Amino acid sequence: MTQHNFSIEFFPPKTPEGTEKLRATRAKLAALQPKYFSVTFGAGGSTQQGTLDTVLEIMREGHVAAPHLSCIGSSRDALRDILTEYKSHGIKKLVALRGDLPSGFGAADFSSGEFRYANELVEFIRAETGDWFHIEVGAYPEMHPQAKSPQDDVRNFARKIEAGADAAITQYFYNPDAYFNFVDDAQKLGVNVPIVPGIMPITNYTQLMRFSDMCGTEIPRWIRLKLASYGDDADSIRAFGLDVVTQLCEQLLEGGAPGLHFYTLNQPAATMEIWQRLVD
Repeated sequence: MTQHNFSIEFFPPKTPEGTEKLRATRAKLAALQPKYFSVTFGAGGSTQQGTLDTVLEIMREGHVAAPHLSCIGSSRDALRDILTEYKSHGIKKLVALRGDLPSGFGAADFSSGEFRYANELVEFIRAETGDWFHIEVGAYPEMHPQAKSPQDDVRNFARKIEAGADAAITQYFYNPDAYFNFVDDAQKLGVNVPIVPGIMPITNYTQLMRFSDMCGTEIPRWIRLKLASYGDDADSIRAFGLDVVTQLCEQLLEGGAPGLHFYTLNQPAATMEIWQRLVD
């Protein structure tokens, strides 16, 4: 696994207790020696300072850290200031995303904003900072929920790469064919950057369904039925989830995926277990 682009994602904690919990989580996951940790960025910059604080703490511990940066709800001047600050701290890697619309941010605001799409953000970062940053962008093997069609979605993805992105991380999924088909379609458009699958461990059925409804991820019927059959049996859900996601990771790596990006939700156990199964 060490030769792959293995990375781990956190969200910035909002309380002192959350900060301490994340430190303990990070200490455990750092033992896996991921290539980098990424830290999410709230809609409209709502967690901007928390993102930077978490990234700097990770860097002080001797690890590579990549802040997420979203452009919806942000002006060019505000983003320029953020990029300048990131450079001043020696941050060299970014995850550049359009981001979700902030609460109360309507369609009129979206259409009249300074940035509408992630490719515009990538172009702006390159224009402002040249090759300073390694830029990761998002990809959607099962189609972005707001895309007009799968073909339109992969063209949108290609525009982000043409704008200057170095690599991509996908939304999580549980159907490996969706990933491989997306990579094939992207390559037909001339995209040759690493496209790293995003991996969401399954530990809580209700939470998984809520997240998947929001982001448009399909939970295959056989997985949904099996999870639902366990009811409140958390141990069975966890054991089944570990088996399903480990098998998914194995299929992805065997099929040529360049690595794995784990959405940990600031919890270490499932990611550590899946990792250990993959290296054993």
